[in-house]
Amino acid sequence: MPATDAAEQPGQPWNRRRLRSANERLLLDRLRAGGPASRAQLARETGLSKPTVSSALAALEEAGLVHEVGTRAPERGRVAVLYAPDPAAGYALGIDIGRGWLRVAVADLDGTVIARADVRNRARTSGAMADLVVSTARRVVAGSGAGAHEVAHAVVGTPGVYDEKRRRVRYAMHLPGWGRAGLFDRMREELGVPLEVHNDANLAALGEYTYGAGAGSRLFAYIMIGTGLGMGVVSEGRLFTGAHGGAGEIGFLPWPGRRGPGTLEEAVSGEAVVEAARHFGMTGQLTAKAVFDAAREGQGPAAEAVRLEGERIAHTVAAVTAVLDPDLVVLGGGVGHSVDLLLRPVRETLRTLTPLRPKIAPGRLGEDAVLLGAVATALGTAREVVFERRSGS
Repeated sequence: MPATDAAEQPGQPWNRRRLRSANERLLLDRLRAGGPASRAQLARETGLSKPTVSSALAALEEAGLVHEVGTRAPERGRVAVLYAPDPAAGYALGIDIGRGWLRVAVADLDGTVIARADVRNRARTSGAMADLVVSTARRVVAGSGAGAHEVAHAVVGTPGVYDEKRRRVRYAMHLPGWGRAGLFDRMREELGVPLEVHNDANLAALGEYTYGAGAGSRLFAYIMIGTGLGMGVVSEGRLFTGAHGGAGEIGFLPWPGRRGPGTLEEAVSGEAVVEAARHFGMTGQLTAKAVFDAAREGQGPAAEAVRLEGERIAHTVAAVTAVLDPDLVVLGGGVGHSVDLLLRPVRETLRTLTPLRPKIAPGRLGEDAVLLGAVATALGTAREVVFERRSGS
């Protein structure tokens, strides 16, 4: 059904200001989704009249939301001016808080990252970690050339589940003290920016959906394997987080351990790879990366540990597939760097476990998945906030 404007609905009790705002929003959304366009092209594609398009574009340009980006010369007729959203109308802030690293990025409204920092997280207390987040974010914003008041929204990715009512993170076992109430309220106040908090695996899933391996998937699951184990689920472009934000906390699934009942996280995480390597005879200072590097060089104990990791991941994928029926499962996180070694044992074991076999692929974004998911999520709100501020909606 074509869009309408005030002149086309004289008998309707329209609020003219609201209608003008709706027309401006429609044109801005079209320019963001479809690229630069002329007045005539916008009129054809939206169904708005040419005078309405001209008026709305003039208002958007005056508000600093769109700008001229060139011209198009048709075979016949006048040269047409092309318009596009102004990426410098506002900015979004993405933050990824991990046990080893803190990553911060500022993006313009086109989604282009214009400044970022990757800082070793050596904080020993939750308070020191909050201070590190604030100081790093301020430094990145200052280095981006954007004014602090121009950052419209921020999103933080963190292990665990943020409890909005209690203002605290739950289940972040690998970040001591991180569950203390009020930490994020303090960060909001000191940064002076509206700030949302999301689970890191959920944001990584959104990052892969927006920029990476999950693009175009109807329903896909991102399994993050690293210090811990988590999962994000994206259905029709939207995160599925459950009734209390805990959907995807697969690390809590029970797993029979050698010393009695354990959890899936204990069996599949990077620490489990190291434990398995020691069991098969590796010695010395070991990390998951060292085990995978040794397996790539053909060392037997390391190869056995990697094979066992692949089998356990296959059990994880089988359980996820039986519940969700995804068309794609993406493997990421720290262990995701060695997916090339894991895909064969995962696929071979999966064939013995279940007739349900989704496509399994490595993540494309690597360590940037959480950060880019935070940026993408922050952008969605930032664009709306900037439009309302500048258009007076």
